[in-house]
Amino acid sequence: MTSASSSTTTTQQHAIDVENEHAAHNYSPLPVVVASGDGAWVTDVDGRRYLDCLAAYSAVNFGHSNPVLLDAAREQLDRITLTSRAFHNDKLGPFVERLGALAGKDMVLPMNTGAEAVESGIKVARAWGYRVKGVAADQANIIVAAGNFHGRTTTIVSFSDDPVARNDFGPFTPGFRSVPYGDAEALASAIDENTVAVLIEPIQGEAGIIVPPADYLPAVRELCTVNNVLLIADEIQSGLGRTGATFACDLVGVVPDLYLLGKALGGGIIPVSAVVGDSDVLGVLRPGEHGSTFGGNPLAAAVGLAVVELLETGEMQERARMLGARLHEELSRLVGHGIVAVRGAGLWAGIDVDPGLATGREVCERLMERGLLAKDTHGSTIRLAPPLVIDPADVDWAVAQLEAVLQELRAGSPS
Repeated sequence: MTSASSSTTTTQQHAIDVENEHAAHNYSPLPVVVASGDGAWVTDVDGRRYLDCLAAYSAVNFGHSNPVLLDAAREQLDRITLTSRAFHNDKLGPFVERLGALAGKDMVLPMNTGAEAVESGIKVARAWGYRVKGVAADQANIIVAAGNFHGRTTTIVSFSDDPVARNDFGPFTPGFRSVPYGDAEALASAIDENTVAVLIEPIQGEAGIIVPPADYLPAVRELCTVNNVLLIADEIQSGLGRTGATFACDLVGVVPDLYLLGKALGGGIIPVSAVVGDSDVLGVLRPGEHGSTFGGNPLAAAVGLAVVELLETGEMQERARMLGARLHEELSRLVGHGIVAVRGAGLWAGIDVDPGLATGREVCERLMERGLLAKDTHGSTIRLAPPLVIDPADVDWAVAQLEAVLQELRAGSPS
């Protein structure tokens, strides 16, 4: 394992300066310029290697340059990449059939980005509410959870409570009710005759890998069933092996009406997302009511099918489960030694750093200097989400780097 140098070279700084001058400033990246990647490791423009413990927010679950996924993409690139949904293509049918079977559902709506999947799920839920449940026109409401992150489109930020996502982007879309996450009683009180869906993250990612009580999702499932309300699980970050199961809902034995999938579904190669459900719900859509020029394109379907095939064996899920147990066991040693709390499931951890010690950004900057890439969120919380192909020794090394950074901070030493 090679640690990164503490200085930003001329080559890197030039790349950063060009990006800062010409790209909109909607992100604040760490000062590293990645040029290539293999497995759980990436290499910058100067040839220095870093252990990637973010995996593009779980989009790279199966590792950088995964040979199986690259082969699927290359083969399809030589054939055809885009037809639009004006015509059929030979890859879409096998992809949606196998993805539906993986989720135990019979229908798939293919889209591109995670936010598109969420927007699509909202439209489907409203149409189902009017056409099946019988809700009066324009009266449908959807219940969401406080602290949620489902994307940053105008509709989605309408029910966000993050001021960074909301401020200066109104007026907002009506029709949403927010209740505390993990509180089934509050959710029950919010349901009325016009409620068409509950949209929930089984584990809240951006909020800091917040795991609800074990009885929460089963209680939400029961409430939705009793009240004839759709349960929509946003598994865009938590799904497809990340938590040690195919879906985070599997951890508590819950089956939602709709799964929202994205990120890892494209294998880190191409944006692929989907709404997955049964025909009694997804079947409410009629031709022309919803669509996407790129959604379900042959290249995306070929890569998505290869992803599904990786997950069908269960090997990736088992790897995340076993290495996740190792990760959490090692991280638990640091509680009380600069760490306040650790949460998560599988190869996914939210780590609360003592706010008197450092911010999450400061910790991530020090980790970067040591050759480890992670991402902060909400003050002093950092997240670890390495590719599921990470080596066991690298899991141990990652925790050792965090431990060393915490020791430096506690001793007051510079990075």
